Amino acid sequence: MELALKSEPPPLQEDAHGVIRIGQTRVALESVIGLFEQGASAEEIALRFDALDLHTVYATLTYYLSHRQEVQDYMHRQRQSSARARHEAALRSPPDQVRARIAQREKTTDVAPAR
Repeated sequence: MELALKSEPPPLQEDAHGVIRIGQTRVALESVIGLFEQGASAEEIALRFDALDLHTVYATLTYYLSHRQEVQDYMHRQRQSSARARHEAALRSPPDQVRARIAQREKTTDVAPAR
């Protein structure tokens, strides 16, 4: 029996928002790589995400280790994009104003129900 010595494409898909996901799941690449960088083994990562099997985790980590700089650059861009989105959301709805509106609603709904 001969071994099939061919490379397989990485189990990565880019969604409509530019987020790279693992296979056909909603698990983001940065979630898996983040755990790996914190010292989690492939087995621990597979246990953490029900949607991922061990083969897919190893294939993802293999891709990361072979393309570390590109993946780190991607993750840096994602962090920057998230920070911009949080900043823009805070400008549209400043957290202090949101807290004040919530507190006001709580005051008006704290009225005891009539019996």
